[in-house]
Amino acid sequence: MAAAKTPPGATGTGGSKGVKGSSRLNGPGRLGGSLRAVGRALHFPVTGTARGIRKATHAHGAGESGLGKLIELHGVNGAGDVMITVALASTVFFSVPTDEARGRVALYLAITMAPFTLLAPVIGPLLDRVPHGRRAAMAGAMLARALLAIVLSGAVVSGGLELYPAALGVLVSSKAYGVVRSAVVPRLLPPRFSLVKANSRVTLGGLLATGIAAPVGAGLQQIGPRWPLFGAFVLFVAGTILSFTLPPKVDSAKGEDRALLAADEQHLHGPHRQPVKRPGLRTVGPAVTHALAANAAIRCLTGFLIFFLAFLLREHPVSGQSAAVSLGIVAVSAGVGNAVGTAVGAWLRSRAPEIIIVVVVACVAGAAITAAVFFSAVLVAALAAVAGFAQALAKLSLDALIQRDVPEVVRTSAFARSETLLQMSWVLGGAVGIVVPLNGTAGLAVGAAIVGTGWLTTVRGLLGSARRGGPGRARVA
Repeated sequence: MAAAKTPPGATGTGGSKGVKGSSRLNGPGRLGGSLRAVGRALHFPVTGTARGIRKATHAHGAGESGLGKLIELHGVNGAGDVMITVALASTVFFSVPTDEARGRVALYLAITMAPFTLLAPVIGPLLDRVPHGRRAAMAGAMLARALLAIVLSGAVVSGGLELYPAALGVLVSSKAYGVVRSAVVPRLLPPRFSLVKANSRVTLGGLLATGIAAPVGAGLQQIGPRWPLFGAFVLFVAGTILSFTLPPKVDSAKGEDRALLAADEQHLHGPHRQPVKRPGLRTVGPAVTHALAANAAIRCLTGFLIFFLAFLLREHPVSGQSAAVSLGIVAVSAGVGNAVGTAVGAWLRSRAPEIIIVVVVACVAGAAITAAVFFSAVLVAALAAVAGFAQALAKLSLDALIQRDVPEVVRTSAFARSETLLQMSWVLGGAVGIVVPLNGTAGLAVGAAIVGTGWLTTVRGLLGSARRGGPGRARVA
């Protein structure tokens, strides 16, 4: 009787061959699956973070309107700017003794800020004339800074004079981007979104990106003085590409006109007034100009504190801390205050903007007076936080007033021109901070005088405007 054949997959030679063949087939497959799993695990922090950022920036209709892409672009802009700031601060400020650093920073301000102050008023009106190329203008501002970062990477090593014109170019390009961004936001509002809420989201995106990029830039600085600038180059190239992903509607200037920053009634005209020879110019109204003056006082104080405290804390750092750590404490306090102010502004939804401005300017004036009288490291950090909070909340309230009181056809221009004035106020405050003697009480008294003067000259007009109520209050989300 013949023996039964053993099934190939069980025992015997055929079975062993089957097992060997199976192991040869499954081994590489298992290995490939393991490699793919490892790849996904390594890739997840990047893709997961990117998806989380995209989900946050595109929430509540911001993705459909295009606002989400602008938030991401503004984050790239802030990160690139802070990389350049880290590189220049290390070259101009930290690398030399305090007295020499004051001279270098004064020279830096004279060579870069003085021409910038003259050019800044021109940038807004110039961009008003080319409203159909806003995406190209933002991309051009990004690309210009990318190229200038390469120029600066050579200047920070050689110490050549090209550092100053390149830094001026970075400032002008950054300002041009800021002006165009202010003009673009109203074009990208999602349904039931107020301008204040949209601006707060854009600002928060920039603050978060700056907070992430600052330590990265400091780490790159430890590798070499050029590396933060190489990082800025990469970021600005990415920003150049992202600029063209914005919706085409940001290039449309349909229904827009130019605004005149004046508060007198004789300049108020338009469809609801008698026609004049230059119907394109309309006043922004007294509430807006008073709010702009108050914001200018806060921005002037901010510029003053940045430069004054930078030198003061180098000479007299916080007890037990280095100068760099002392400056870091103040910078973090200001950043946290700014972020909280932005969040509170979005929560308030432009309720009673005149009252908000009056209150926050009074608070920062009180904080400055307190820090001057009882000068201490804790009060200096508290002043930085209050100033950051006030700057963010007052600016959002100004945005609310522009949205409420300024006709839509000139609203974009009003944003651009007000931003130019605020930047010039910051420059003025920085220049004052350079020349004030390094005495904490006296210096902060000067800061208190700056913001106190701005508050006293605008409080009556703002309160009067709040009592009268602005024309055409817009319903906001």
